[in-house]
Amino acid sequence: MTSRPAALDPAVLAAISVGGGLGATARYGVGQWWPVRAGQFPWSTLTINVAGCFALGVLMVVVTEFWSAPVLLRPFLGVGVLGGFTTFSAYSLELRTLIDTGSTGTAVGYLGLSVLAGLGAVVAAMTGTRWAAGAARRST
Repeated sequence: MTSRPAALDPAVLAAISVGGGLGATARYGVGQWWPVRAGQFPWSTLTINVAGCFALGVLMVVVTEFWSAPVLLRPFLGVGVLGGFTTFSAYSLELRTLIDTGSTGTAVGYLGLSVLAGLGAVVAAMTGTRWAAGAARRST
């Protein structure tokens, strides 16, 4: 008899599902509070995605380098909450809308800024988290 792959573990799937629902609900709330207008730069989606990249950078350093986190925390927060909060589909749709409305320059800027800011946020979060952890260790 073969064992079930970890990805199909019902507890992991439940953690991802609950986290995804929470993240998507938060994403929807931000979208309602700060809506994107057709043809305008989608600042709210950019902010959500960069914040999600930053949070994922912190999370991954904490749970892989400094803390033996409970087994369901990483799928709950990383895949679920942050996966539900950030949004590639809205990003893609907004790029298409900008192009369709003749805002090609804005679309190119949005595309480049999203990638660079997202990667920059991950690097900054990982570096900052490692620095903060090192500073905390040195002060104790």
